[in-house]
Parts: sequence; C-alpha cells; structure tokens
Amino acid sequence: MLAKRIIPCLDVAGGRVVKGIHFVDLKDAGDPVELGYRYYREGADELVFLDITATVEERKTVVNWVRRVADSIFIPFTVGGGISTIEQVQELLRAGADKVSINSAAVRHPDLLRESALAFGSQCIVLAVDAKRTNNGWRVFINGGRVETDRDALKWIRLGEELGAGEILLTSMDRDGTQNGYDLELLQTVSGSTRIPLIASGGAGCPQHLLEGLEAGGADAVLAASIFHYDRYSIAHVKEYLARNGVVVRR
Repeated sequence: MLAKRIIPCLDVAGGRVVKGIHFVDLKDAGDPVELGYRYYREGADELVFLDITATVEERKTVVNWVRRVADSIFIPFTVGGGISTIEQVQELLRAGADKVSINSAAVRHPDLLRESALAFGSQCIVLAVDAKRTNNGWRVFINGGRVETDRDALKWIRLGEELGAGEILLTSMDRDGTQNGYDLELLQTVSGSTRIPLIASGGAGCPQHLLEGLEAGGADAVLAASIFHYDRYSIAHVKEYLARNGVVVRR
C-alpha cells in the first residue's frame, strides 16, 4: 500500500508566507525558505508553495525564492501561482521545482495542461482547483478565489485528467482557513470519479481532520497550513497520530 503524504502548504505573497480565512485577511507567517527548510527537517513528505497574488498582479512567480528553496531542501516541492505559459513551467522546473501547479491559466486555456504534460510529463503537472459549494454542486473559482467561473468543479477535474494532469490539488473555498475540517463530501465525490492522486486542501485544524480527509474523504495526500505554521502540531505528531489509526505514512 502506498504511504499517504503529509504536505505543508506555504502561501506566498510579497516574498512572505501568509495565511488567511476564505482566501482573505492574510497574516504573516514567516520566510518561505526558512519555513520550507523547517518542514523538510521535521519530516514533511512534500511541500507546496503557492504565490497567491501572482495571477491577480499579472506577474510571474518569483523564481529567485524557488531556487533558494531548491538549494535548501531534499524532498519534492510544487510551485504554483501566475503560471500561464509552457515557458514559465520550464523555467520553474529548471529552477528546481519538482512539480508546477496550474489553476487560473488552465481554466482559461485548457490546452496548457496538455502541452505541459506532453513536454515535461504528467507527473510534474498539478491541476489546482479552488471549488466553492453552490446549489448544484461546486463551482470553480480563479484569480486566487476572486473570480467565479461557469465551470462545474467535478467536470473540470475530469477534463483536466483527460488533458494530462498527473495530480489534483483540490481546495474547498468554503473551508479554507476555518480549521473546521475538509469538505469530505467534495473529496468523496472527486476521489470516486478520478484515477489520479488527489490532494485535499482547505480546513485542516487538527490531526483528526487529516485522518478524515485520508480515510473518509479518500484523498491520497492532505495539505495543511495553519496547524503547522503556528506550531499547533508538528509533522511528527500528526504522522504518529495517523499511524496509530492505521494509516500508512513515511516515518
């Protein structure tokens, strides 16, 4: 059985790690390189860095800190934010990122997923989806959660898989930053209809929530931010809890 992955998420804005609630009210949480190194030393399986204002500010992800992260850690890490061309994908991979996460640009130009997967392999192309509950399911939002689209989240994820995405990073906007637990219904719906790995995001507040995301939600990995950034729980504590409850984790 494959081990489940524990992935700290570092939202970056202005060169600093930030955390908010429902994608707003951002608070400083530290330096991305220092935090990334700390989580690497603590036993994180992977890291995700999201430049959350790059798309809104119509700029590329800052490659400088990506290179610094690559020089300081030795676990896989994903970078997202403002990626809109295959050239940017190549630049970030060359800077040391193992995967790139594409969100807004993929919605606007789905062929970017296909072109990137063909050029670099599906294993390094992550489709990030920010989903918000509606009366008829879940709707996809872009531009850091600021712009609603007409895409149904489940249909979009299925299409993304067909286009070549190798992994789904699924964030519940309703749960983001609330620490009330993942949207298990959303996770169950997606995990039951796709074949590629699913990363659960949005709402983790305690180890039990991570367990629920992996077991009840069917996710292959769980992403969390607040519980790690503010020292509520260590990665070792979370892994010990999961192992005691029958989850296979790397220790």
